[in-house]
Amino acid sequence: MANKIVKDLNQGSVTKTMILFALPMLFSGLIQMLYNTADMIIVGKFVGRSGLAAVSVGGDVFHFLAFAAMGFANAGQVIISQFLGAGMRERAGKVIGTLFTFLISTALILGALTFIFRDEVLRWVNAPEGETWKYALSYVSVCTSGMVFIYGYNIVSAVLRGMGDSRHPFIFVTVAAVLNIILDLLFVLVFNWAVFGVALATVLSQGISFILSIVFLYIHRQDFGFDFKLKSFKIDREALAPLLKLGFPMFLQSAAISFSMLFVNRYINSYGEVAAAMNGIGNKVGMIVNIINFSFAAAASPMIGQAIGAEIYSRVPKIVGVSLLINSLISILMAAVMLIAPQLVWGIFTSDDEVLAMAMAYMPVMMLLLAGSALRPPLGALINGVGNFKLNFAVGILDGVLLRIGLSVLLGTVCGLGIFGFWYGHAIAGFTPFVMGGIYFLTGRWRTRKYIVN
Repeated sequence: MANKIVKDLNQGSVTKTMILFALPMLFSGLIQMLYNTADMIIVGKFVGRSGLAAVSVGGDVFHFLAFAAMGFANAGQVIISQFLGAGMRERAGKVIGTLFTFLISTALILGALTFIFRDEVLRWVNAPEGETWKYALSYVSVCTSGMVFIYGYNIVSAVLRGMGDSRHPFIFVTVAAVLNIILDLLFVLVFNWAVFGVALATVLSQGISFILSIVFLYIHRQDFGFDFKLKSFKIDREALAPLLKLGFPMFLQSAAISFSMLFVNRYINSYGEVAAAMNGIGNKVGMIVNIINFSFAAAASPMIGQAIGAEIYSRVPKIVGVSLLINSLISILMAAVMLIAPQLVWGIFTSDDEVLAMAMAYMPVMMLLLAGSALRPPLGALINGVGNFKLNFAVGILDGVLLRIGLSVLLGTVCGLGIFGFWYGHAIAGFTPFVMGGIYFLTGRWRTRKYIVN
């Protein structure tokens, strides 16, 4: 791994390696959060709660489609890191070509289908009628047209991180963030394009960032062992087998969780514009901590993958422990801010009295979400880094289908808690990866090459 791009994550202090590797991803996530949050702030201040509700509803649909890319991209990252840890560079190159071909094809198909059936999709998620519906339709139409860029960026990031490079994904997302904010202000404030302008800004900024990242990979193609010739962009059977073996359960896990959130939000949207707007703001606030915590989990996963590939099992508990400690400190800090100055936080997004009143009642739910955000990612990183596709699938089904949907419906309808029942069900289900991953960690069954991808 002695080149300027590929890094050996098995060397040095676990804490130092994780922090140095996670920091670019953390900054990437914070910048991505900044422009996603800027979307909500600009819409909330200059379009109103109908715009907020539309971005919330349309964003749910868009994120559901994006999660499909994340599942297989994360699998590709794990496979690449394991192959590098085991010294199999040539096989890592085949995985890169297969990952590109498979996911770009998937993006084209999903984007086209969602665009064609966008009205039916919005009806299913109970998008509020009137102006909110019009805005949501515009948002979904534009974003699904740019699915290739979103998938492409996930592929490039997975390839780089699997090889130990988290700095360049940070650079590319920074470019996207700056462009997005500039275009948001231009399209909404100057051109008065409202939600359409926000969606267009997102697609254009992601597209430019993706093109720059591809140029970067091409320039450094010798470091990656991937020549970028047309013949390399094909589905290699040898590479596809481990990608599907690990990626399909990861995809199902991501899809199940995303679908369950879409399902729960469908009920929440039925409570009207105020509820939909509040749900969108709550998700954005929760996303701040999630991005920080998942940055360290994203660092832990390839670290665990390389350790497993090199059979350095003693390093794995240290990686999980450091990730848990850092995440817990972050969530505690955010919880303190929320409890001390809640009006300040919620007021960033809206000045609507009804939405703010619901936000204050939402506070106990937010505390649960923050706790889950601290405990969930490190154990998820263990399962992903080891490559235990069976456990990944089980966690996805239990979290995404049985518990998230089951608890939400039980508390929201059977127990009569209404919209808060759906929110509590969603928050409680988020602890599933921690519980199942914790049991897996304590049994020590991860100390095996059984799940090494080969």
